[in-house]
Amino acid sequence: MSEENVSRNFIEMEIDKDLEEGVYDHVHTRFPPEPNGYLHIGHAKSILLNYGLSREYRGKFNLRFDDTNPLKEDVEYVESIKSDVRWLGAEFNDNLFFASDYFEEMYQCALKLINKGVAYVDDLSADEIREYRGTLTKPGKNSPYRDRSIEENLELFDDMKNGKFADGEKVLRAKIDMASPNMNMRDPVIYRVSHVHHHNTGDMWCIYPMYDFAHPIEDAIEGITHSICTLEFEDHRPLYEWVVRECEFVNGPRQIEFAKLYLTNVVIGKRYIKKLVEDGVVDGWDDPRLVTIAALRRRGYTPEAIQNFVKLVGVAKSNSSVDYAMLEYCIREDLKLKKPRMMAVLDPIKLIIDNYPEGQEELLDIPNNLENADMEDRKVPFGKELYIEREDFMIEPPKKYFRLFPGNEVRLMGAYFVTCTDYKTDEEGKVTEIHCTYDPETKSGSGFNARKVKGTIHWVSAAHALKAEVRLYENLVDEEKGVYNEDGSMNLNPNSLTIIKDAYVENNLAGAKAHDSFQFVRNGYYCVDSKDTTKDHLVFNRIVTLKSSFKLPKA
Repeated sequence: MSEENVSRNFIEMEIDKDLEEGVYDHVHTRFPPEPNGYLHIGHAKSILLNYGLSREYRGKFNLRFDDTNPLKEDVEYVESIKSDVRWLGAEFNDNLFFASDYFEEMYQCALKLINKGVAYVDDLSADEIREYRGTLTKPGKNSPYRDRSIEENLELFDDMKNGKFADGEKVLRAKIDMASPNMNMRDPVIYRVSHVHHHNTGDMWCIYPMYDFAHPIEDAIEGITHSICTLEFEDHRPLYEWVVRECEFVNGPRQIEFAKLYLTNVVIGKRYIKKLVEDGVVDGWDDPRLVTIAALRRRGYTPEAIQNFVKLVGVAKSNSSVDYAMLEYCIREDLKLKKPRMMAVLDPIKLIIDNYPEGQEELLDIPNNLENADMEDRKVPFGKELYIEREDFMIEPPKKYFRLFPGNEVRLMGAYFVTCTDYKTDEEGKVTEIHCTYDPETKSGSGFNARKVKGTIHWVSAAHALKAEVRLYENLVDEEKGVYNEDGSMNLNPNSLTIIKDAYVENNLAGAKAHDSFQFVRNGYYCVDSKDTTKDHLVFNRIVTLKSSFKLPKA
């Protein structure tokens, strides 16, 4: 067996087989989201898988909204989904469709089923239907309305369509087998009455198809060859095939299921995310603590990082969980050679170089990225007064502390050696100011090697630095307790967001725009927040810290 065959996933093997046997002569996939919320990282896997298959086989890819439940749908979600799919790199161009575009065809399919004697109008309530359906160990029983005549069913279904019944008063059900071991085949509801305005069709309809009925029809109408979906639809496959067959679609689509993407210690379900938004726990669907695609984009993740993450996760037949650290690994790997390494001081303390000439300033050449030789140096202003990180100075340091303390010498990154000579404190003993002297012979790049120092610290010029707000994000949930309690509530981490109001960043960041990202040396990767940044107020989101315990598994 060739290396190429060994590396192919099971879906590709199934598609290869279909093409070789002439079942299909092309490949046409789709991503069919319901516009009832924002997409999350799990959807990204499905998008990239379906789009990737269409590209691999030089086929077609559709973006289609399964908008059959107007009670939960909104144009806001439609627009956000289109934006997310494009951002991920999945091109749908003119192949944008809505299930609601096919409502007339679905209605005609329902009439066909009634005329064939395999669908009927039922008067049972939702609770009664549930009771009649039986259990996994007990077969269901027929509705007393199951044997209505074709003529009566046609008349009642027409009355449903014309608004003569209240919501829930009647439904249309498929007539399959109430004793089937598969609960989905026990006369499933395929149409319900719902007097509600639809974002796409307005008030044209007051009956709406159920998802399990509409979805295979949508696929068949669009000429989809392979309906790639997640494992929870495996038990729905017999119904999918029944609808395609009974509606008499020729050479209909084939459903293939794959494992969902589960991330450890992450809130990923739409309804849970929606609750967090509605309860004000987060500041919207794009809050950077979430794993919606919009949130990941706002936090600073790139399409390339997510594409690589999905590739590393792979395509499997059984569900498993993936460590969130793998996603962080992917964004670090994507950014480390692309982004400049800027200096930012998050907890500033002033450092004064007493012997630096009064009123003198200079521009130092600082490398943008030592790992990428193609990125040129930048000019950074240096002067008598600087800001350094508070943690880079201690009055009484422990052993092996190589940063600044009274009498110790360190290098200011890209600049000079400085030695601490004094410091000042406030009434509570908090250090407010550090005094140093510098050695002008030790300028970086001068070749000075008369003595060595063990510590190097970063800095920004007090006269030129820009004040910025910096947001440090941690996991939204308490990792030790897990995401959910037994009652379904969430174990939220009270320290998931730390806001630093008075950080200082070097003045080279003055022109930074929304979504621009950088490495803040020794701190992590950060991006300009797209929601709250203004011309006069820079806001940076921490994308990810610099280090992780995650290691890529060996091949």
